[in-house]
Amino acid sequence: MNLKNLRVVLVNTTHPGNIGASARAMKTMGLEDLALVNPQGFPCAEATARAAGADDILYRARVRESLDQALAGCGLVVGSSARRRDLASPVLDPRACAALVAGHSSQAPVALLFGQERTGLTNAELDRCHAYVQIPTEAGFGSLNLAAAVQVLCYEMRMWLSTGAVADAPDSPLAPAEEMARFYTHLEQVLVALGFLDPAKPRRLMRRLRRLFNRARLEDNEVNILRGILGAVQARCGAASGPERES
Repeated sequence: MNLKNLRVVLVNTTHPGNIGASARAMKTMGLEDLALVNPQGFPCAEATARAAGADDILYRARVRESLDQALAGCGLVVGSSARRRDLASPVLDPRACAALVAGHSSQAPVALLFGQERTGLTNAELDRCHAYVQIPTEAGFGSLNLAAAVQVLCYEMRMWLSTGAVADAPDSPLAPAEEMARFYTHLEQVLVALGFLDPAKPRRLMRRLRRLFNRARLEDNEVNILRGILGAVQARCGAASGPERES
C-alpha cells in the first residue's frame, strides 16, 4: 500500500466544514492527496477550523471544474455509494476495498471517489468507477456523514499498511482515467457511425459498455489495441477519426 498514491476526490461538496473534516480524517491516517470537484464555499474559514491542524492538506488541495480533471493520472477508481444501483459494478466492503487498492497503489495513483452529501454520486460519476465500496451500517439508518465515510476508508487503508500484508499487484498499471475517457468517446463515435447506437435513443448502451470495460480493468496497451481497432473501423467506413491520445 502506497498511501501517497491514494487520492480522495470529493464531488460537489456543499458544506465546507465537511471538506475540512475530511482533510483531518486523511491526515490522521497518512493520506495527503485531496481533489475537490466544484466545491461550494471553498476556501472557507469553517473548512480550516474543521481541519484542526490539517491545513496543509487544504492548502495543497486541487480544486477542479470537472471529474475528468480530478481523476487525471489515476488508474483504479473506486466510488463510495450507500445505495445499490441497477448497473452495479463489483461492490466491496471497506476491508476488501483496501486489499484491492493496495496492489494498484504500488503502480499508479488510485482515486477514492465521494459524492455530494445529500445525493451521493450520480450514475454518470459511478460509471467512471472500476468498483464500488459500501460501508456496512445499521439497516434502518444508513446515513453516514461525508467526513465519517472518508475516515472509515482511510482507516482501512492504514490498517492494511500496518498488517504488513503483501498485496497482489496487477501485471501492468491500468490505463489512466483520461485515456479511458477518450476510449469511451471514440467507441461511442464508432457505434453511432455504424448505426448501432442511435444518439436520439441511446438507452443504456454506453453505460453497460462502460460497466463491461471497467470490470475488465484495461491496461494501457489493451486500450491502444482497442483504439486501433476502432480507428480501422472508422477508416473502412469513411468516418472521422476519434480523439487523439496524449503523447
